[in-house]
Amino acid sequence: MTSYEPEADGEPDPGEVVWAWVPYEDDPSQGKDRPVLVVGRSGRTVLGLYLSSKSQRDGERNWMALGPGTWDREERPSWIRLDRVLEVDHDGIRREGAILDRPRFDRVAAVLRRDYGWQ
Repeated sequence: MTSYEPEADGEPDPGEVVWAWVPYEDDPSQGKDRPVLVVGRSGRTVLGLYLSSKSQRDGERNWMALGPGTWDREERPSWIRLDRVLEVDHDGIRREGAILDRPRFDRVAAVLRRDYGWQ
């Protein structure tokens, strides 16, 4: 279940974009630090979807346009990957990047419910 609960308190809350290590799919021993939208929590496990600023994501299956935000220093448009949920330990969150506004979070949550069976 996902809910919008951002609080600028240093804790990763649903609705916040945080930075975390995201392993590559083809080689999980490698990866990079990426912005991740927190969509839920289960104890100390943070559930998130990662963002990309690569414009080639536009129109790709399982990616949704999110638009620009302060999580990107240049405020470039971003896309969010909907079909790969990351489970990150609370201590694996590097820093808070931004709070995603409620309308965009609600759009993401609606697609997760409609297309991916989220509650």
